[in-house]
Amino acid sequence: MCGLAGILNLNGEPVSAVLLRRMTDSIRHRGPDGEGIFTGGAVGLGHRRLAIIDLSPAGHQPMATPDGRLVIAYNGEVYNFQELRLELESRGYQFRSRTDTEVVLNAYALWGPECVQRFNGMFAFAVWDNLRQELFLVRDRYGIKPLYYARQNGVLVFASEVKAILSHPAIRAVMDKEALVEYCTFQNFFTDRTLFKDIRLFPAGHWAKLSSGSGMELHRYWDYHFSEPDHPADEQEYVEELDRLFRQAINRQLVSDVDVGAYLSGGMDSGSITAVAASQLPYIKTFTCGFDLHSASGMELKFDERQKAELMSYLFKTEHYEMVLKAGDMERIMPKFAWHLEEPRVGQSYPNYYAAQLAGKFVKVVLSGSGGDELFGGYPWRYYRAAINSSFDDYIDKYYRYWQRLIDNRILWRLFAPIKSEVQHVWTQDLFRDVFQDHEHKLETPEDYINHSLCFEARTFLHGLLIIEDKLSMAHGLETRVPFLDNELVDFAMRLPICHKLANLGEVIRTDENELAKYHQRTNDGKIILRKVMARYVPLEIVNGEKQGFSAPDASWFKGESIEYVKRRLFRPQARIYEFFDPTVLRELVQEHLDGKINRRLFVWSLLNLEQFCEAFLS
Repeated sequence: MCGLAGILNLNGEPVSAVLLRRMTDSIRHRGPDGEGIFTGGAVGLGHRRLAIIDLSPAGHQPMATPDGRLVIAYNGEVYNFQELRLELESRGYQFRSRTDTEVVLNAYALWGPECVQRFNGMFAFAVWDNLRQELFLVRDRYGIKPLYYARQNGVLVFASEVKAILSHPAIRAVMDKEALVEYCTFQNFFTDRTLFKDIRLFPAGHWAKLSSGSGMELHRYWDYHFSEPDHPADEQEYVEELDRLFRQAINRQLVSDVDVGAYLSGGMDSGSITAVAASQLPYIKTFTCGFDLHSASGMELKFDERQKAELMSYLFKTEHYEMVLKAGDMERIMPKFAWHLEEPRVGQSYPNYYAAQLAGKFVKVVLSGSGGDELFGGYPWRYYRAAINSSFDDYIDKYYRYWQRLIDNRILWRLFAPIKSEVQHVWTQDLFRDVFQDHEHKLETPEDYINHSLCFEARTFLHGLLIIEDKLSMAHGLETRVPFLDNELVDFAMRLPICHKLANLGEVIRTDENELAKYHQRTNDGKIILRKVMARYVPLEIVNGEKQGFSAPDASWFKGESIEYVKRRLFRPQARIYEFFDPTVLRELVQEHLDGKINRRLFVWSLLNLEQFCEAFLS
């Protein structure tokens, strides 16, 4: 797990080593254990190392093949690297280190771009071919590791984080107003845009080759495909296979030459991961972030899960650490948080920053439960909104209305009045529809539509969560691993019949899903087969507990203890966001939350985040 940066001067000019080092210095938090640069004429690769496997200098990057033809800058972990190494050794390849980096480099030397089909892990890397004068870029299947790029003024610049790209004088930080419309609709990005104009996010599951005389052509090598099997197996067969794959995934991801810990949120996903890991690692360290609820109300009174986490820590005999967040903790961390996150993404994520900060004090690697919900149907109240449809267009209309997470189209253009003429051509429903690409012809049954929704959420919602996970953990020199995103486990989940994920397909029209807690009290639906397997590892009260996301009681705090902070940041006339938003409309929307009329907690949080983003990055 590391950070990379690179430059390809398309006009052939030599790359400046000083400039390349400036780029890597900007992401030194990603790799406090070492640094390195390679320059070869018009190309340069830079690297910051977080040493996890083979801590010796033999793992230094950028790393070259013995003949000097190929040079790699690599970020990630390939968990099956030992098996691949044996295969490569049988082909005559020799190794000077015990790293997965060298395995990835030699795999590329032997198989070229097809090597990525053999990797089970998380990665983003660049390989320069000195013979062909060709650059290869790639990102893992699911987008666990980020990679950004910009092509401006005859130069291609790429890096693990945007701030490294902005260190290059050819790239300026300017708001992408079209992307801002996208974010303010979905609280996420469904395209490859970022809030930085002309800086793009390299898409997950893709690779590209380019040279000084060519453009960048992206090639997709993998995508999600959830579907009903032609010949379903017996339920017990699915249970046993899921159990085997789950344990295998965790054991694979325990490979490390440093201590491995685990997040323990109080839910069954992180609890089950911890249970299996604790059976292999004695006295594994676990970490929980809770919330002070003295000023919380309503559903938010259940947001603190420390008691459940403590129970599981006791059962699994972990070395457990906790911290408790209060309203003021959001205010004091926002400048650092925004700098590391770089641009807002899904949800309210500053608690993740504190959780990673806590874990980073004790370990270099932590296991996370991310992906379990998206793979096994953990959000039934979402899918059921568009499970029965008359056509694909009907499905898009229903599901799109739900995913307007911040403000809907009726308010959008009023809010964007100052820049409406520049962005009114952006039709967010088209952006939404484009996520589905060429799958619409397969939709006939409710199961088909729900599989479509699972595919959509994995590509968008999960992808956003993974970017947050990476940025906020690497801010503390911490590697986060996600066992649910093991290749074999994902392949299994995509072929699993919907009836083993959800139970109430026949009642989708009559289900009232407006309130999460009430929904679970009525149905306890979602992740059916996963619950059966997890019951082997965690107490039944955890397995059958109500679904609870990792979120602070911010709806209460924004109109209570943090109300003055909200007003100070968002109501001041000189707020940076008023360059893009109409002040009167914005204040009306925020005031509705402060007055307790409408819960706009995600909108208020996003505005606070956007204001901090503008201050941190825009000139």
